[in-house]
Amino acid sequence: MPRHEPWTPERASEIIAQHQDQKGATLPILHALQDAFGCVPLDAEPMIANALNISRAEVHGCVTFYHDFKREPGGRRTLKLCLAESCQASGGRALEKRACEKLGVDMGGTTADRRVTLEPVYCLGLCHSSPAAMLDHDVYGALDEEGLDELLREAQS
Repeated sequence: MPRHEPWTPERASEIIAQHQDQKGATLPILHALQDAFGCVPLDAEPMIANALNISRAEVHGCVTFYHDFKREPGGRRTLKLCLAESCQASGGRALEKRACEKLGVDMGGTTADRRVTLEPVYCLGLCHSSPAAMLDHDVYGALDEEGLDELLREAQS
């Protein structure tokens, strides 16, 4: 079952209308669109600009500034590997390389079957037990190759 609904301008208009009267509505609208469609399609930008009476450049700037906003839907699961200095120093780069090889994607990519998106994160607050990762919303610390392989299996199931 798909995690997100298919993009339609009509549905996007409904979502924009639900949030356009909020103070600072741009970010709530962008988040709501991404929650619904799995991304913020380029076609949504002029719709948001028109509804909020701001420039398309302002909307585009928000979408491209914040790394959480995507142009294409990600995978069904998201695996984030911590690449902060502490995690790098304790083997995080080797785990990154292993994850990329096993999934067949570069960091920031999504597997061909759209099961897993692999993303960097730059601190999960587990510096005492690095390296760390997050699968969807669950955080894991003190990862080694075996622990990473287990997370990869879980992410692909």
